[in-house]
Amino acid sequence: MSVDRGRPRTAVRTAVVWEVLREALADLAARVEVVRVLDIGGGTGGFAVPLAELGFSVTVIDPSPDALAALERRAAEAGTATLVTGVQGDADQVVELVGAEAVEAVVCHNVLEVVEDPDHALAQIGTVLRPGGVASILAANRVAAVVARVAAGRLADARHLLAAADGSAGEGDPLARRFSMDELMDLISGAGLVPRHSHGVRVFADIAPAALLDIDPQAVDDLIALEHAAAEDPAYATLATGLHVLADRLPR
Repeated sequence: MSVDRGRPRTAVRTAVVWEVLREALADLAARVEVVRVLDIGGGTGGFAVPLAELGFSVTVIDPSPDALAALERRAAEAGTATLVTGVQGDADQVVELVGAEAVEAVVCHNVLEVVEDPDHALAQIGTVLRPGGVASILAANRVAAVVARVAAGRLADARHLLAAADGSAGEGDPLARRFSMDELMDLISGAGLVPRHSHGVRVFADIAPAALLDIDPQAVDDLIALEHAAAEDPAYATLATGLHVLADRLPR
């Protein structure tokens, strides 16, 4: 995926996740004849359509009919309509909708924060993956959320979030929970998946001045380089907006 100069902040926010996911799928494609991808909560196709452009068959499960309609339009405009399928449903219906051991890869980005039962959602991922498959799991980081609220002057929210066992700021917070890296890794392991690689994403992307990215193309490249460098250093994971884990379902 090349940098989208028309949407520089989006490009910076997704650059590291996209590169890790693309490399994982390329490795998988070298080992198996067909790679079918399931994108849970994939909405309008921000990842699904670019993956289809690489030749992967992608099924998107999302509860929003409007998002799925936008996905269909986006896939058509990209010439990938035959490779992208939208299915209306929730994360807890994945096996029912797709079947057990039905796909070689799962994308689950920004879903665990909003589902009713993240353990069940991850168990569904473990079931729908074929042995030898890979899952890309992205979730919100509770530490970074506290820091962001302090920086915004929302100190009461920060105190509430810091004390909350679930990592939610309570009423008005769109997320039901946030995670530490250890909590996320434990959930993934509990679903029978084996974490392969973990890192923080959006360490700097959300604090860099938006106006700078709009007017200076070099700033976009510099910020992406910073994001890649920070992703390689575990010390920065606590500051990252998102926590990204690649996990495998081991072969039989």
